[in-house]
Amino acid sequence: MSRYVGAIDQGTTSSRFIVFDRKGHVVSVAQEEHEQIFPRPGQVEHDPKEIWKKTRKVMKKALEKADLKPKDLVAIGITNQRETTLIWDRTTGEPLHNALVWQDTRNDRLVAEYAKDGGTNRFRDVTGLPLASYFSGLKLRWLLDNVKGARKKADAGEVLFGNIDTWLVWNLTGGVDGGLHITDVTNASRTQLMSLETLDWDEGMLKAFEIPRAMLPKIVSSSEVYGETKAPFEGVPIAGILGDQQAALFGQTCFTPGEAKNTYGTGCFALMNTGEKPVASKAGLVTTLAYRLDGGKPVYALEGSIAVTGSLVQWLRDNLGMIKESAEVETLAGTVEDNGGVYFVPAFSGLYAPHWNDAARGLIIGLTRYINKGHIARSVLEATAFQTKEVLEAMEKDSGIAVKELRSDGGMVANDTLMQFQADILDVPVVRPKVAETTALGAAYAAGLATGYWRDLDDLKQNWSVDHRWEPKMDAAQRKKIYAAWGRAVKRSFDWKTDAD
Repeated sequence: MSRYVGAIDQGTTSSRFIVFDRKGHVVSVAQEEHEQIFPRPGQVEHDPKEIWKKTRKVMKKALEKADLKPKDLVAIGITNQRETTLIWDRTTGEPLHNALVWQDTRNDRLVAEYAKDGGTNRFRDVTGLPLASYFSGLKLRWLLDNVKGARKKADAGEVLFGNIDTWLVWNLTGGVDGGLHITDVTNASRTQLMSLETLDWDEGMLKAFEIPRAMLPKIVSSSEVYGETKAPFEGVPIAGILGDQQAALFGQTCFTPGEAKNTYGTGCFALMNTGEKPVASKAGLVTTLAYRLDGGKPVYALEGSIAVTGSLVQWLRDNLGMIKESAEVETLAGTVEDNGGVYFVPAFSGLYAPHWNDAARGLIIGLTRYINKGHIARSVLEATAFQTKEVLEAMEKDSGIAVKELRSDGGMVANDTLMQFQADILDVPVVRPKVAETTALGAAYAAGLATGYWRDLDDLKQNWSVDHRWEPKMDAAQRKKIYAAWGRAVKRSFDWKTDAD
């Protein structure tokens, strides 16, 4: 009998394959980074063929490390960077262009054009999303308009579209030789092409964005058996798909309305389960699908997306050379007692929730001769916590539910300084689970549920336990003071980019 569940975790900077046991413990893991391509300012691309190659490589390595064969896996789940958009030839399997990464803003003029008629909330009632460069629909429109021959081939039914989940499933199940062209409801909800009510592609959105329906994948549940892998991993059911942030919510077992998590990765993504009815946001969040189990009702969430958090530490390392390894940022920040009055607003590609200002750009403010690199490092960490506080405040306004604790996951939760400051600025406890790989775990849970490896959601809840808990310690007056200063800094970043730029 198969003993384990595997999960592909295809993220913004790397691809991983993790094998889990019934307790949700990691049995084996392999990881490979892929290239970040920056053709011009505001443009971010990935090579889809490299991602597929690295995915196969980590699957093989993880199994070999644990002396496992594909037959030892009861199922595979997939979680992926969302909104990252690609198109490929149905017959040859060749991408027509590099994938446009979720951070890419080259479609900002399209966003502005559509916003002229009805504003940025023009399609929010249907899709739950504001007009922004972030989402897949207008990235796809840009590709169709700018890649030579793409629209003609798409109109003829010769081109397929997908986020990364769709690309991986198509290749894993045979590619040009009968590969499945599907996406789950969570990824579909990030395209701005799906109706939150019908959970199907919305004809009005397709017409508005000029997207041929024939190139779109079939929308399926987040947990069901879709098909089986082909060689070299032949015969393993693919049974779970969740966008990375929904996967983390699922892996954190936030199954009750009001429960919330924040993932500290390349960006930060806070989600709150709102139950079986979508909650329309008036405070700058997006309404999205949390998950849908096979045969069950859809579960919705409010989400606040922050573009730059962990990638800001990478920028400090790679662009400025202040640190050699990302983990060194905590040591450097620890050389000073506070930020010295410095605030860093990392609006490298505009600001996402709750501001949605595509023309904002990054700034460091409050500099004096007193400031050293320790203060800069501390302001980098604090920027993540401040942005998270903005998002959670918006969640409380929209939902009417006070956040009593924040479940945290992602690479940055190992940073004690950041997590303590997060608890301090939020004035609520921040909790890290024992199994920190919650994104991959959520995909594994979805696949395991569909194949009977786990019986139900209660089975999954029993696996969750606390590793560390940070309690708030900051004085209320100090909290109010520094958060107000952050707000002033954010406002100064607004609308820096102009049409002349």
